[in-house]
Amino acid sequence: MIKKILLLAFIAFSSFTMVAQTTVTGTVKDAKTGETLPGANIKIENKAVGTTTDFDGNFVLKVSDTPPFNIEISVLGYKMEKVAITKNNQKLVVSLTENETSLDEIVVSASRTPERIMESPVTIERMDSRAIKNTSAPSFYDGLENLKGVDVNTNSLTFKSVNTRGFATFSNTRFMQLVDGMDNSSPALNFALGNLLGMSELDVNTVELLPGASSALYGANAFNGIMFMTSKNPFNDQGISVSLKGGITSQEAGGNNEFTDFNIRMAYAFSDKFAAKATLSVLEGTDWFATDYRNTNGDEYIAGTRETDNDYNGVNVYGDVAATDLGGTIGRISRTGYNERDLMDYGVSSVKFGGSLNYRPFGDDRLEVIWNSKIGTGDTQYLGGQKYSIQNFLMQQHKLEVKGKNFFVRGYTTSENAGDSYNTLFAALNINRAWSSDQNWFTEYAGAYLSSGSHTAARAFADRNRLIPGTAAFEQAFNKITSDPDLITGAKFRDETKLYHADANYNFQDQIEFAEIQVGGSYRRYSLNSFGNIFTDADGPINYDEYGIYTQAQKNFLEEDRLKVTASIRYDKAQNFKGNFSPRISFAYAGGENKNQNFRASFQTGFRNPTTQDQYIGLDVGNAILLGGVEDNLDRYSTTFTDNTDGQTYTITGRDAYNNAFTVASGGTQKANVDFVKPEKVTAFEVGYRGLVNTVNTKRLVIDLSVYYNQYEDFIANTNVIVPYNTTGGAKIFQLYTNSTADISSYGATIGLNTKIFNGFDVGLNYTYAKFDFDQAANPDFEAGFNTPEHKLKFQFGKTNLFKNFGFNFNARWQDEYRWESTFIDGTIEERIVLDAQINYAVPSMKSVFKLGGSNLTGQEYLSAPGVGAIGSQYYLSWTINN
Repeated sequence: MIKKILLLAFIAFSSFTMVAQTTVTGTVKDAKTGETLPGANIKIENKAVGTTTDFDGNFVLKVSDTPPFNIEISVLGYKMEKVAITKNNQKLVVSLTENETSLDEIVVSASRTPERIMESPVTIERMDSRAIKNTSAPSFYDGLENLKGVDVNTNSLTFKSVNTRGFATFSNTRFMQLVDGMDNSSPALNFALGNLLGMSELDVNTVELLPGASSALYGANAFNGIMFMTSKNPFNDQGISVSLKGGITSQEAGGNNEFTDFNIRMAYAFSDKFAAKATLSVLEGTDWFATDYRNTNGDEYIAGTRETDNDYNGVNVYGDVAATDLGGTIGRISRTGYNERDLMDYGVSSVKFGGSLNYRPFGDDRLEVIWNSKIGTGDTQYLGGQKYSIQNFLMQQHKLEVKGKNFFVRGYTTSENAGDSYNTLFAALNINRAWSSDQNWFTEYAGAYLSSGSHTAARAFADRNRLIPGTAAFEQAFNKITSDPDLITGAKFRDETKLYHADANYNFQDQIEFAEIQVGGSYRRYSLNSFGNIFTDADGPINYDEYGIYTQAQKNFLEEDRLKVTASIRYDKAQNFKGNFSPRISFAYAGGENKNQNFRASFQTGFRNPTTQDQYIGLDVGNAILLGGVEDNLDRYSTTFTDNTDGQTYTITGRDAYNNAFTVASGGTQKANVDFVKPEKVTAFEVGYRGLVNTVNTKRLVIDLSVYYNQYEDFIANTNVIVPYNTTGGAKIFQLYTNSTADISSYGATIGLNTKIFNGFDVGLNYTYAKFDFDQAANPDFEAGFNTPEHKLKFQFGKTNLFKNFGFNFNARWQDEYRWESTFIDGTIEERIVLDAQINYAVPSMKSVFKLGGSNLTGQEYLSAPGVGAIGSQYYLSWTINN
């Protein structure tokens, strides 16, 4: 219904035409090659009235303004030109000069003020709509992996996790992702679910990525990196664009499966004062099947199979964690589990709707009021401590923002609904228990073994009534259990958590001359509402607040303003923790005749508040009880249960877990001393260089080099403790959230080289080195989880115009093997080489671009982490109209 209403509205409004008094026609060309430039923007200076060039580079601009006035002609990758219009029916031929390098592009995120990438005081990566058109990856989000220093870990076909500078997880709470200024992480999970609530590829204007600590300007959780995605403004980018992409995914376990990805964007400026846009994206496909059936001990891979190990615990097999030692000659036995592919529908989908209403009271960009809404829903899978099937998950954000040249004020809300999501571990456990309790199953197994002397016969007898996947009885039990949020009997993941956020910024550049000074602040409220399913909120939502204020001063020194000094400091206070200061200072020196030799150095700090789950989780996952580590959570949690040995009922509280707990390493004999969780901090030092070097035949080589060192303090960690509840050995295992006392540091370097060869072929090469130091002896039970290859090498080769209307791009990525550590399982990620490529052809008469491409063209499957599906190849053909 919404789509129909929007479409009718655009048709109706587009039928109203202004009474034009002045007509300007012309052609826009590349100054160097003479080729025409389609998609160039032509607009009146300081107004939203304008048009774009067609596929032949021609335009017709009809306006109500009377000459004289100026028009601006611009296109990504070229320097803007202003042309004076002095009469009606004026004809123009405008030649635009291409930016020599990407270092001429303008970024905002590094200092919250526009500046050339060349002059940025910190490392920054950038992707714009032009780069998106040329990416060889299946989507712009996948294409981020080709940026230097960036890792993209694939949890699912529809859930990718972006990370920089180590400590990667799929629940990446140390990396922040902003979409049009809104933090689009899940309020309950505290990390972004890839591009689920992101934006349509047709609507992406720029993506800017800052590796490393950024808390001085952006607050908590801008810890290991931050990514900014900004959409196109309907005043500046108008019209209807459509993209249809289809193809197949190919995997040994899952076979060949079709996928489709449809996008549409509609934008229209009804006048100088009012504009609107709407976007819709729909993706459907089949996920990567996870079929790793290797045996584990719960932490590591070990030898054995179901046939050879009676205590078998497969990686992608669930329910076999139910195990017990039957003693004597029988030994330890695990129940027969279910394979992941029997518990999950690998069909995935993603539906994203976005819309904005934009109002400019003065008819220009001095002041703009924006209402922006984003709604995303979909099916995917998520690997955390267990494997989750995310079904009909819904997230939405709504923002009201007022902004001008020197300020913005905005407020937004984020809400989520877990839909029909469920935990595959508890689904398997409770399907098994639905036809035979654990106690009954193990009793029958022991009796059958003692009478037969055969483990095979004993398992067959105990499993004789087992529910078989694909049968009606299995489906009935599965549906009942995955609809039940009580993890004792069910597996449903229930959550309706919300957050409310407001922030503001003002730049005094028009009031203060001696330096550019900014001030700003933010406020956030979490409202946890899992109905007791995840958090200790069974009696109602848990609310808590965070706020922060900051200031920054930036000043140029020396002749020609070659030295730029930027200093900033931020103070943040969360309800459950002490306040925290985050200072930053950076120096950028522009050397060379044209200021094209830039040297930079910075000292930065970052901090991360414990997540909602670090603070308020209260969840019994079978092998342990997860308990959040803030003091008021201790009194919110208690569990009452019956001991199977003595038949007595016992109660354990959160206070018991902290005050009457013993270490696992001592076997329950040494008292545990666990502190409450508090924010973790990082101190970061970085030096770098960006510059242009003339090579043979005056070719320009772009060099971007950085070296960093990070020192972490109070790294948030989990520790397991034993909590006894009687004097006869009865005890429960609790996993508590606290901070590591170990010394942890990381360091690394990146270098990127880009140039043009052979008459316009783009060539890029970048290398990333990443390493960490950790004093394991100081905390032997703690896993740092660096989860990052030490060496990565990426190569790009392509040309946007190999010949008329035809272009191509090729990317290759190599990384060495590395260790992956997680609460699910630890393992080695093997060395890999991945090749992606695309060719594209424009058909101007149809205003269309066709692209044919593929990822992982070698077909060599690889894992992003133990427990996820092996990633195969993806092939696609896309048709984009009027973009």
